[in-house]
Amino acid sequence: MFYQMYELNHAAIAPMRAYADAMRLAFRNPINPLSHTAFGRAMGAGFEVFERTTRRYGKPAFGLDETTLNTGKVSVHERVVWSRPFCNLIHFERTLPSNHRPDPKILIVAPMSGHYATLLRGTVEALLPKAEVYITDWTDARMVPVTEGRFDLDDYIDYVISMLHALGPDTHVVAVCQPSVPVLAAVAVMEERGDSFAPSSMTLMGGPIDTRINPTGVNELAQTKPLEWFEDNVIMQVPWPLPGFTREVYPGFLQLSGFMTMNLDRHMIAQKDFFLHLVKDDGDSAERHRDFYDEYLAVMDMTAEFYLQTVDTVFIKHSLPKGEMMHRGRKVDTTAIRNVALLTVEGENDDISGLGQTQAAQTICPNIPDDMRHHYVQPKVGHYGVFNGSRFRAEIAPRILDFIRTHARANRSKKAAPKLIRGGLSD
Repeated sequence: MFYQMYELNHAAIAPMRAYADAMRLAFRNPINPLSHTAFGRAMGAGFEVFERTTRRYGKPAFGLDETTLNTGKVSVHERVVWSRPFCNLIHFERTLPSNHRPDPKILIVAPMSGHYATLLRGTVEALLPKAEVYITDWTDARMVPVTEGRFDLDDYIDYVISMLHALGPDTHVVAVCQPSVPVLAAVAVMEERGDSFAPSSMTLMGGPIDTRINPTGVNELAQTKPLEWFEDNVIMQVPWPLPGFTREVYPGFLQLSGFMTMNLDRHMIAQKDFFLHLVKDDGDSAERHRDFYDEYLAVMDMTAEFYLQTVDTVFIKHSLPKGEMMHRGRKVDTTAIRNVALLTVEGENDDISGLGQTQAAQTICPNIPDDMRHHYVQPKVGHYGVFNGSRFRAEIAPRILDFIRTHARANRSKKAAPKLIRGGLSD
């Protein structure tokens, strides 16, 4: 009944949230003389902090309406090119000049780990000028009726394979964090089958390929609890009247509480600073806070079967690096990967996927030729810096694009050596 109680409390506090929002507007209205005083700004700030703390954050928009090519700015339109009950594949379609040379196709597989795909907005934005970018837009499980059936790790792998088929040959796949495991498994399955639609390259970024290496707090929690503990304590049924009524899920609000608890002091200080910025009328700092938390606090439910199977396979049994992972009753053989180039990227200060966990993919894929593999560690970034921020734009994205161009099928016959940017901890 915990999920039901959460929804009930959220509904019960709605009038107070509406009142706080109205008072916030009243104290910010320039017609109100108090809005020009420290007292008025403090009252308005307090009401805004309360309203934002108690609201439910909906799915953010990507908001990528244009990008800049060498020839200038062009408009960008989101278009769904593939759809299933638990995922849409979005193409960021650029309005290109007629003489524009074809760019590589990049499938970005976003994490299904609580946040929406919009968390990778910066990743998409950095790659758009040089590539045709597609991204997996996973659906909030509480919005999917139970009549649509289950969704587990096997289904995730099948979805990735189906998307690669839809995009056609010479596609490059980029997996950020959690999907590194199912993407690597999907590529292994395709290679073993001799699938001509296997990607030309795969880039794995900050992913938990082998969580036995430099285990983090997240990894250690999974090791200290049996799978039954997770099933008994974090799995709940979607309440009425949501479309997914009775579906068993790992609720987004519960995931968010875990995220927040990991760095609770930092979030408390951020709320205090936000209040002070509002009182001081520091609009730029306050807006940066809003932008960050509008994204960070927007979370989605995951199906129970996907969450439990992922915990068991990736964090408890370490099935993939041990060579024991199964897909549809068949063993996933990463040694079958021979024709797909592999780039692994890690952050020096990653506290989610420890240093070396993603690099493990290089070890378990021994049959990829040496000139088709590369590992890079980005100095001075944590987990989110691996796929977002200034260092990603300046250091990591150019490496990804260069690796992709080098290993496009049209360039492989040229035997060109990778023109990788020098610097960092590993080149």
